[in-house]
Amino acid sequence: MDVDNFHPDKRVLVIGAASLDVLGQPIGTPESGTSNPAHVRTSFGGVARNVAENLARLGQPVTLVSAVGKDDLGKQLLNHTASAGVDVNCCIQVSDAATAAYIAILDDKGNLSYGLDDMTILRHVSSAYLRSQSDLFAQSALVFVDANLAPATLRTVFSLARRHNVPVCADATSTLLAKRLENHIPRLFLLNANRSEASALLNNRIEVYDMTNALAAAREFVRMGVEIAVIPIGEGGVCYATSQTSGHIPAVLTRIVDSIGAGDALTATTLFGILNGMDIDEAIRLGVTAASLTLTHTGAVVPNLSLELLYDRLII
Repeated sequence: MDVDNFHPDKRVLVIGAASLDVLGQPIGTPESGTSNPAHVRTSFGGVARNVAENLARLGQPVTLVSAVGKDDLGKQLLNHTASAGVDVNCCIQVSDAATAAYIAILDDKGNLSYGLDDMTILRHVSSAYLRSQSDLFAQSALVFVDANLAPATLRTVFSLARRHNVPVCADATSTLLAKRLENHIPRLFLLNANRSEASALLNNRIEVYDMTNALAAAREFVRMGVEIAVIPIGEGGVCYATSQTSGHIPAVLTRIVDSIGAGDALTATTLFGILNGMDIDEAIRLGVTAASLTLTHTGAVVPNLSLELLYDRLII
């Protein structure tokens, strides 16, 4: 894919989950089988929605395709997302299904212990619906998807993108869902997969647990056809590879409020950098800066995110 053909004024089409996030962080050591005191908060999330909001806050035109319940919660989610600058006119409002929800239990350091999600409503983002919106693909600089989409829907995304010669970027989303992308790896422009997701996508041929393994995995994804492979490794930073280069950007040591949304900020900001002509090293550095900033805030997206704020904090 020739990035010289990218036009930053063209829209990014983002397809996938939009949800209510409920985050709980126990106070002290939790006990199983009983209620535990905790800090609990809610925010709007979903991988695709988070990526779309980050892009919009950076000034990138972006359209979100997702599904929400036709109720007060769904309206609030769409209104919040639209207020950040995201075009939500193609989101589906469903009267007989609940808005997607994600419950995250965080440890004492703000990292995810485990999560539960109900993304059933995304079945309404169907192949038929996407085909009815095929003009969105023709009007977009690139397409981003998360792996919450059904396998048939993902196949349609790649088919429409190929028809309109639009590159597709993807987030592996979770260890279980990552396998939905397996057959599409050769056609991905950019892939973001954390350690466990990368290992799953590679069928554990490479078990990713440190920088050396992550670099090897990123290069393997490129060998398989991915143009840009990005593998965040938590406190170890981010490893990446293209056909021309590979590298590692260290993480910024910071006090983590919660880790939800940091990977989405990394993806969105990296894509923004690429669309605006940055080389891959600078784009990843900007992405890591956005991720580190997100770690210090409650909620999945930094509300005052801007390019100026990121350059003030840019990792050198």
